[in-house]
Amino acid sequence: MINVILKFVACSRAAGLRVSSAEVLDCCQQIEHIDIVDESVFRDVLRANFAKSRREQAKFDHLYHLFFHELRSDTSIPHSDALASVMNQLLNDVQENLAGDEAFPAIIDFLSGNPLRYLEEIRKIKTQEIDTSQGINSSFAPLVRRLEIMSQINAISTAIERFMANNRSTISWENRKAMDSHFKDRLENARRMLREDPEEHMDEFAKGTSYEQYMGELGEKSFFSLTRKEIEEMREVIEQLVRKLKDTVQRRYAKQNRGILDIKKTLRTASKYQGIPMELVFKNKPKRKGKIVTLCDVSGSVWSAAKFMLNMLYSLQDCFLQVRSFVFVSEMAEVTGTFEKYEINKAIDKALKEADINYEASTDYGRTFRQFKKEYMEILNKKTTLIIIGDGRTNYTNPEEEILSEIRDKCRRVVWLNPESGIFWYTGDSRMKTYEKYCNQVRHCQNLNQLLDFIKTLVL
Repeated sequence: MINVILKFVACSRAAGLRVSSAEVLDCCQQIEHIDIVDESVFRDVLRANFAKSRREQAKFDHLYHLFFHELRSDTSIPHSDALASVMNQLLNDVQENLAGDEAFPAIIDFLSGNPLRYLEEIRKIKTQEIDTSQGINSSFAPLVRRLEIMSQINAISTAIERFMANNRSTISWENRKAMDSHFKDRLENARRMLREDPEEHMDEFAKGTSYEQYMGELGEKSFFSLTRKEIEEMREVIEQLVRKLKDTVQRRYAKQNRGILDIKKTLRTASKYQGIPMELVFKNKPKRKGKIVTLCDVSGSVWSAAKFMLNMLYSLQDCFLQVRSFVFVSEMAEVTGTFEKYEINKAIDKALKEADINYEASTDYGRTFRQFKKEYMEILNKKTTLIIIGDGRTNYTNPEEEILSEIRDKCRRVVWLNPESGIFWYTGDSRMKTYEKYCNQVRHCQNLNQLLDFIKTLVL
């Protein structure tokens, strides 16, 4: 067993793993205290000693499978002196009749069950690829080398088939079958190792998804398909995005030494010092803050989108003069006070679950517009942006689009965010085709990235 471990260590070093003599001694001592028949324990002992990082663990797993499973020379073919003699004769015949470069004996050793030299050749190619990665003219050298080795493997395969055909009468059927299976497997492994890069295919980091990629994918995921864990992660992402947007808005109000020269202020400032030195003052008129009024459909079909929209609006309420929110199903209720009283996430849950409305009723946009016109029309002015979040499905009730037209005339603009897929906007009881005529903007808003794009246009 010690000899087997030493051979494995040699192969590991040839493949690029850093294995010290002290680690080999520790491993040999630990092997004495385990049952080597239990492969999982045996593999874990070797892995604990020879792999020092997650990156090396992936490479170790690949080498372990290669050495102890794919290249197990002692168990891959039946034990037979006659068969071993014929196999040696075949390999000697191939060596005598074929010529090759330094990779040729490495391939022969690989077929014999010793992958050390072949792994070294693969490692040389990898090193050459790294060294030539900055040079355009030399970047084909590793590819050429792989093709040269592949051609030698194919030549050896042809020579083996020729030997088997020429000695059909002298080799028994059982031995021919065993040899054919053995060499085909070895040659295929050699080709695969040359064709594929173990570090690229076995590296957990290469196969894994980075945090930025995962967040990007999460941002594209529909609000309706988020799991509980993803919702919590989404809240963290929203907090980060809100901080960035607030910083951007604050920078707008800071004094900047750029823009259009304000001649009056420049002369007025310079008069204090008789024009020496001259201090330039630039016009930097910040955008005036607006008022936001939201009407959120909290029926089951759009509940998730309304939840995230309210979260972002109230996290950014410092960027607006005022934010007032209303939720509705068939009737409407204001939830602005809830956000003033509770922490943002708790307020959202209360607003979407505990408002004084019937959550089980059928959605009625017409009734909501009538109620808004009767009770809250005076809160609208030319500084107000009205945001309606809903799918526009009225359950075949009166849509009251005339009231929406009146609302638009009193507002700066009306924006409708529809979380439903666009292909369904004009089907069934949807009245989006009617409502969009009276809106300044209609946007599809089904995921975080789409919501963020809208919030940026609203704030910046």
